[in-house]
Amino acid sequence: METLNLNVRVDANDKKKFEQFCNSVGMNISTAINMFIKDVLREQKLPFEITTKSVDETIYEKLKEAELQMSHTSKRYSKEEVLESINNIIG
Repeated sequence: METLNLNVRVDANDKKKFEQFCNSVGMNISTAINMFIKDVLREQKLPFEITTKSVDETIYEKLKEAELQMSHTSKRYSKEEVLESINNIIG
């Protein structure tokens, strides 16, 4: 199998953090990028969602979903339960 070099520009701080992550799980950047490429080719999609929605819009939608679910039950939620749920949504 022929191999080629792939040059990619990334933020220096991002590269450093990514390299630290890779090292912490026992691999190097090259291995991680090759795993990413193989996954994309196997699944024929990116392994994450790309959206034009802002984070605020996404959080708002999730909070509205939670509100709707909570309104369709007879259970009453404590303030702590509601705050924990909100933190899980925006976390």
